[in-house]
Amino acid sequence: MTINCKGTLVDLASPKVMGILNITPDSFFDGGKYKNETDILSQVEKMLLDGATFIDVGAYSSRPGAKHISEEEELQRIVPVINLLTQNFPEIIISVDTFRSRIAQETINAGAAIVNDISGGKMDDKMFTTVANLQVPYILMHMLGTPQNMQKNPVYKDVTKEIISFFAAQIHKLHQLKLNDIIIDVGFGFGKTNAHNFEILKNLSLFKSLDTPILAGISRKSMLYKTLDISAQEALNATTSANTIALLNGANILRVHDVKEAVEAVKIVNQIR
Repeated sequence: MTINCKGTLVDLASPKVMGILNITPDSFFDGGKYKNETDILSQVEKMLLDGATFIDVGAYSSRPGAKHISEEEELQRIVPVINLLTQNFPEIIISVDTFRSRIAQETINAGAAIVNDISGGKMDDKMFTTVANLQVPYILMHMLGTPQNMQKNPVYKDVTKEIISFFAAQIHKLHQLKLNDIIIDVGFGFGKTNAHNFEILKNLSLFKSLDTPILAGISRKSMLYKTLDISAQEALNATTSANTIALLNGANILRVHDVKEAVEAVKIVNQIR
């Protein structure tokens, strides 16, 4: 199970870790933390040294109720960072967290290798044709609604079955466009209650029927810290526990704030496989 990232074949048979770099002022955990070049380079260097295979760069906050920003503002935030990272880390594999086809196009042109779309193609009808034309790995995430309204009242008859059906339909469209590398992300916390999130985590292995790599993005999310009545800052241990469950249930990529601990979880799980 490999994906082609700018000519580098990455084997996902052994799970990989994707480090999160939020360059937004209002992300739920690290918003506003990485504002200047020194802080950005220092954090990315740390994540790479700790064992991250991918760095996921996001310039649009997708936390519940997040402020909507224009395409121009997103572009102005993210392209200089892509340039900065590719200049300083020539071998880096950058994933761009965006639901906009123009941002996808511009950032891949600037040196990024993967498009990570929280909307699964639902918020920009040009996204599928764009990624198919670019022939880059595409992370297809499930979200009910938009970041502005997704947590108001998410309702499902059967959350696992409905998300699998969504993926099957979207994957079919992408296959018709001849896109090779598709990764699915169930979208923990994106239009789901806590009960939904834990049901999906328990049933994650069922998504292997789609025959695509699975990305799990659970890091420090409210499903963990609200369950334990703690803060996001205190949720590292809970994150490691949830990541371990995800790995045991078939996750191929862990998207995390804390790379070292995620890499250790992968190494431990690999010992019993």
